[in-house]
Amino acid sequence: MQKKEELVRIQKVLSESGVMSRRKAEEYIESGKVTVNGRKASIGQKINPARDIVAVEGVRVETRQHQKKIYLALHKPRGYVTTMNDEMDRRCVAQLVQDAPARVYPIGRLDRNSEGLLLMTNDGDFANQIMHPRYHVPKCYRVTVRPDINDEQAMRLAEGVELDGQRTAPAQVTVLLKEPGRVVIQIVITEGRNRQIRRMCEAVGLEVARLKRISIGPVRLGMLPPGKWRMLTQPELSALQSALKNDRAPGGKGRE
Repeated sequence: MQKKEELVRIQKVLSESGVMSRRKAEEYIESGKVTVNGRKASIGQKINPARDIVAVEGVRVETRQHQKKIYLALHKPRGYVTTMNDEMDRRCVAQLVQDAPARVYPIGRLDRNSEGLLLMTNDGDFANQIMHPRYHVPKCYRVTVRPDINDEQAMRLAEGVELDGQRTAPAQVTVLLKEPGRVVIQIVITEGRNRQIRRMCEAVGLEVARLKRISIGPVRLGMLPPGKWRMLTQPELSALQSALKNDRAPGGKGRE
């Protein structure tokens, strides 16, 4: 008996290939930027990922069935946007990973004026898990703020502040350095709302002068120079995958 052909919606194929989220895939499909076997794709179209040729803006997409999974850590410098292309012609992280062994995409984001650790991959399932709010993946930031931080402000950051009508989850807040005109704190969060650290600080009356992410789960930025990338080690990858399996929390909203 012949095995039935496995057909998958094209949005899912693009997401699992690490190209983009399903929502972004729908936008690209509607704008005619996605093709299947040379013809414009349609929302909800089902394809055979092992046979059909999918392209985004003329570039062929390696489907999950064919591609080798790549996981890397990038030290994003300030001044770069976390996108693979930018309509305003700003510098983007894609320019920093052109020599990677496969086309990779950022997991979550750091805003243009932030710096530090950014994970990138072509494994869409892995990326979606890292970003999903039900997984409590801790992200550690080193933040230079002004003016001086007081105990009440530190406590409010730790207990959670209201952003967009919803209180942030408890955070770990540590004062690392206090000197005239310069205060450095460390904040560890398990959420990923848009510009969350900056907005949390603003909510308690602090101005962020510098923001640097130094770790995501077991993966640390370490001595990786700005603008450079490295492959995740097998122990790092295994620890991340183990954390995703064991550390779940029901419900929740937000993204990196």
